Parts: sequence; C-alpha cells; structure tokens
Amino acid sequence: MVHEWALAEAIANYVREYLGEKTVLKKLIISLGELQNIDKDILDFALKEILRSMGITVQELDYEIEEAFLKCRKCSYEWKLNKNIFNENVLEAVHFVPEIIHSYFKCPKCGSRDFEVVRGRGLRIKEIEVA
Repeated sequence: MVHEWALAEAIANYVREYLGEKTVLKKLIISLGELQNIDKDILDFALKEILRSMGITVQELDYEIEEAFLKCRKCSYEWKLNKNIFNENVLEAVHFVPEIIHSYFKCPKCGSRDFEVVRGRGLRIKEIEVA
C-alpha cells in the first residue's frame, strides 16, 4: 500500500511539472507492468487524492495492464508468462527482487533459466494530454 502511494506521488509530481501553470489534464493513461503486482485501486485512489490536493483536475484517468513476456537467451523463444501457476508469495518476491524470477520460471521450449523480461515490468505514463 505504501508502494502505491509513493508511485502515485511520483506520477503526480511529473504531471504537475508537465502541466506548468495549467490545472486541467484532459487525459492520463498509465501502463502497469503485470510483474509489478501493483494494486490498481490503491494507486488510483492515491493518485486522485494527490492530484486533487495539488489543485489538478484529470478529466480521464485510465490504466492498462501490460502483460509479461519473456525471451530465452539460449534459444530465442519468446513466451507470455502464465502467472496463474504461481502463488502470491512468489509473485511478491519477483516484484521486490526481479532477479529472483529466474529461480521460479524457465523457458518452456528448452528449459533454460537464462532469459530476459521483454515486457511487463515497471510503470509508465503511456499517454498524457493537456486540456
């Protein structure tokens, strides 16, 4: 929960700087990486509260979840991560220590644990539009 508030504060500070003297944001779309394990509802509440406290109005606020894709460095196979086969403790561990992902996942084609996360990590502002 504290993590989501810290992320919301960072986003709000960016928006404040981006807007300059303006106070109305027409659209804000945020992409959340599936592996980040962010509670979207808490982030949404925190961001709205922080922006409101800054005097900023957002007309449209949306979130997109970016699916996690991995690519094997040995055989170049790329696959979509199926998080549903792992419990919350594993996903939380990956969230806090991303390198630990290699302990729990392996390439479904060749079995190698030498892979990279191609998509699905982090948080980014996908679209921002000033009114």
